[in-house]
Amino acid sequence: MVDKPQGWTSHDVVARMRRLAGTRKVGHAGTLDPMATGVLVVGIGRATRLLTYVVGADKEYTATIRLGVTTTTEDAEGETLDVVDASSVTHAAVHDAAATLTGTIAQVPSAVSAIKVDGQRAYARVRAGETVELAAREVTVSRFDVGGLRRAEAPDGTPVVDVDVTVVCSSGTYVRALARDLGAALGVGGHLTALRRTRVGGYALEVARTLDELAATPDDVPLTVLPLAAAARATFPVRDLTAEEARALSYGQTIAPVAGTPAGTVAALSPDGELVALVETRGPTVRPTLVFAPA
Repeated sequence: MVDKPQGWTSHDVVARMRRLAGTRKVGHAGTLDPMATGVLVVGIGRATRLLTYVVGADKEYTATIRLGVTTTTEDAEGETLDVVDASSVTHAAVHDAAATLTGTIAQVPSAVSAIKVDGQRAYARVRAGETVELAAREVTVSRFDVGGLRRAEAPDGTPVVDVDVTVVCSSGTYVRALARDLGAALGVGGHLTALRRTRVGGYALEVARTLDELAATPDDVPLTVLPLAAAARATFPVRDLTAEEARALSYGQTIAPVAGTPAGTVAALSPDGELVALVETRGPTVRPTLVFAPA
């Protein structure tokens, strides 16, 4: 996992990791905007096969929202559209407005998102001067916690408010859209000024490494990465196998189910702790959906 620096695109990080790892087989799970920092799950080699399962995991962010200023991109990189005196905004009002944006909600994605409209990315259409209107989609905001409020001033001297928030949300949720909608609910407008992703599913910021740290690895030493089995444990429930079961799965064969195994995809680990396969229970058998161990 990489702690993405500000100003880098997710593609930039993948390109850098390809050079550091000495392989083109590198991918990521879940794009971060250039302005954002934090957890970018990067897969190298065989681990890229797990990324599809990580993309849909829930995410956690810390962010700062400026209330009183609306921008074209709903973040600090856009041009200012409107400035409103937000000096009357209270902590209680922000808390109540955030509560209306918590739970399962219909969110209109940011117009500068990567969603395709007639085959072209929405952000490309916006940059070309087009007006883009995207349909609302259902997302889940599990937490929208309001921290401290700080009184500040816009460049023109208008009183505004900066508020720190913590958001836990489903994949596909736009935090910049939450900033936009929070400001709209308070009648003063708002935009995102800082965003840091602190968790993707079971992958937390504490185990992410910066690109500088990774680049400091000597050329004759392999990159220190999260082992495949540990990565699987962070994403799936686990079933411990017998040697016979591990051998059968490595050949793509089925094995018998065991009581207590959860539904859905499960990581099957060998007796020595290696990831053998991802499996699913289908009727009376457990079938491998993705095999990692060589037969």
